[in-house]
Amino acid sequence: MRTLLPLAAAILAFSLSAPPAAAEERTVVGTIVGLDPQARTLSVADGKGARWNFKVLPDADIDLKAFKEGDRVSVSIARATPLNMMTSADFLRKGDKIVKVPY
Repeated sequence: MRTLLPLAAAILAFSLSAPPAAAEERTVVGTIVGLDPQARTLSVADGKGARWNFKVLPDADIDLKAFKEGDRVSVSIARATPLNMMTSADFLRKGDKIVKVPY
């Protein structure tokens, strides 16, 4: 029992000092099911039935008028997004993109 305590303390210290895993770009592919160019919002339903809601910020250089409901798109968030931070609602910023993809 006495030998386990120092080992447990060492494991705890190492786990607290280890850097987090690198996050990478996140992409959602699906069909636009909601679009409001004036409010700068869109909703995309992916192939698993999840609905992803996005708010396009003015600096994103994304023209929502180029899209319509029913378009199949790929939405990429270019900045690093930790796995536990990707949510079903996110802001699209400069560097993020939306592109039409074939069915």
